[in-house]
Amino acid sequence: MAACAIRRGLLSIASKYNQHKCIHRTLSAIDFSSGFNPKRAQPLCSACGLSSFQQTRFMSSRNRPEGKILEPVGVFEALKQHGKYETGQLFLHSVFGYRGIVLFPWHARLYDRDVSPAADSKPDSVGHGSKEVKGKMHTYYQVLIDTRDCPHISQRSQTEAVTFLANHDDSRALYAIPGLDYVSHEDILPYNSTEQVPIQHELFERFLMFNPSRNPLFTARDTLRAWQEKNHPWLELSDVHRETTENIRVTVIPFYMGMREAQNSHVYWWRYCIRLENLGNEVVQLRERHWRIFSLSGTLETVRGRGVVGKEPVLSREQPAFQYSSHVSLQAPSGHMWGTFCFERTDGSHFDVRIPPFSLESNKYDKASPTGYPL
Repeated sequence: MAACAIRRGLLSIASKYNQHKCIHRTLSAIDFSSGFNPKRAQPLCSACGLSSFQQTRFMSSRNRPEGKILEPVGVFEALKQHGKYETGQLFLHSVFGYRGIVLFPWHARLYDRDVSPAADSKPDSVGHGSKEVKGKMHTYYQVLIDTRDCPHISQRSQTEAVTFLANHDDSRALYAIPGLDYVSHEDILPYNSTEQVPIQHELFERFLMFNPSRNPLFTARDTLRAWQEKNHPWLELSDVHRETTENIRVTVIPFYMGMREAQNSHVYWWRYCIRLENLGNEVVQLRERHWRIFSLSGTLETVRGRGVVGKEPVLSREQPAFQYSSHVSLQAPSGHMWGTFCFERTDGSHFDVRIPPFSLESNKYDKASPTGYPL
């Protein structure tokens, strides 16, 4: 069973009014084990765009057995309904609850199989199986995760990392930069803080600097711009695939990692990130995975196993999502993956949830990814 202790972060009771007379709550650190779920909140104020969860009062952890004391960390800002968040924007993840900061945006094509395609859906279309899906541009963000929050989200999400191929002869050697994630625009809950180092991450001060004359208060250093340019092929997010079966939504984001030579052949690597979300009220648990992996070389591989990444997560109304990443390698520059997850209901019955088919495509960069850490 997934643990209840998920994340740290709360809105304190203290409030203030802005020029629109809208109530703003101060963001503080606290236990979220009570099942608080920001994704269920509905917009409350059309003037400032704040959500109703920002008006919710919570019991302070000061009276809890752990004896933790709340300390304010910032104040929520209005959600951006149009446009994108800038480099240096502080935010709370609306699903996993961690604190983070935006490094830079990505523009991806979202292929949503839950949306009926238009009659003229020819450009940017993907046809897998019997259904053609039109891609729609969507904004994602490369972000840093506050390392203080990682232990509290580990049961709902891997501590996200971006993996690279190592620069030596072992074709299977991978290394990771922990605390990097890709976040959809609608998952951003922006806030501001007067702290000069509001996020704890080893790359924070190497990538960003405090600038009190601008908003957001943090600007990109040359190190961040150089790192982004150098690692662009291995960081780039281009396609996102989504499909819902019986109220379980599966989102897949594939990333090309590069090619290595091994035993007189080429081995191509991809990373894929998967998010599972329970959009209904029924409690379900993931039990098995079933993958089909087709390579351009003509091979078709079937993979079955218990759970994912050693876990069998429970998805409930209070804890509706789970996210993880994995890897796949092919001896061909392209391929396809699809499959199903088997879930179990509380009455013991099972049902299959479709994993949306997605392409594995290489790009013009046919070498292994370079060192991802900034020099």
